[in-house]
Amino acid sequence: MSKHIIITGTSRGIGFELVQLFSKQGHKVLALSRNNKPVANLSLKNVASFSLDLSNEDDYKKVETFIGNEWQHVDVLINNAGTLLNKPFAETTISDFTKVYQTNVFGVSEMTRVVLPYMKNDGHVVTISSMGGIQGSMKFPGLAAYSSSKGAVITLNELLAEEYKETGPQFNVLALGAVQTEMLEEAFPGYKAPTTALEMAEYVFNFSLNGNKYYNGKTLQVSNSTP
Repeated sequence: MSKHIIITGTSRGIGFELVQLFSKQGHKVLALSRNNKPVANLSLKNVASFSLDLSNEDDYKKVETFIGNEWQHVDVLINNAGTLLNKPFAETTISDFTKVYQTNVFGVSEMTRVVLPYMKNDGHVVTISSMGGIQGSMKFPGLAAYSSSKGAVITLNELLAEEYKETGPQFNVLALGAVQTEMLEEAFPGYKAPTTALEMAEYVFNFSLNGNKYYNGKTLQVSNSTP
């Protein structure tokens, strides 16, 4: 059965692959990214896209208008957009931290808040986090803003699952290990990750459609290595 899926951060990497996977399977997708050209250029059936900046409050109204006019309900929200900053802590300014948190934490929180009224009790909110946000995991110098923001959404997820446990939807986090994306390449030039964006997208695709039958308020560590 065709579902209504909203995905953020769709201009490249995992989000870009996800849009195509859902479209192929006949689901309806709203693809949101500051740069919506890559998805728009695919001209996919059942896919709507427009430019959205998670740090701009007014942009969320576009999402509400779209859902109200076109869909009336949403089955799955995938909070995939993320900003990665690799910079020594001593040089990381308050505006650096704000920028990272604006996308990785406040953007997740606000997008979820806007979409929730349109979700049914069996809806699924999936937030993409990182192994770096897991307490006790291996940490990397230079990722103070990024990894701490990824830890924040893990706790947020637990709180939302508790607050909505009687009515639904279900909330889960996927804490990903290193995935070969443009974002990773920009932050760590030359590093080769063991997993491709498409491989990870296939996992996220299946989990977002079925994972909430088995999990709620959980963080799954999707990584084939310790960090």
